[in-house]
Amino acid sequence: MPDFVRAALLRQGLLQAYRDRPPYQQNDYVGWITRAKLPATRQKRLDQMLDELARGGLYMKMAYHPKRSSKKAAR
Repeated sequence: MPDFVRAALLRQGLLQAYRDRPPYQQNDYVGWITRAKLPATRQKRLDQMLDELARGGLYMKMAYHPKRSSKKAAR
């Protein structure tokens, strides 16, 4: 993960929310952000990821409902 993404996640207190997402979402977010050619676009994408993690229930502007693991469901 690029330092600027990690720093933003830490600054916003969202690193755990990021890590709680499935690996494909983590990879999608980082790839999508870093592929931006313009700094303004990179920042806009980073802001979107941070907002979605903070709000929960969204992934790339689509509804996201995390699956509950069998361990959590058994409690």
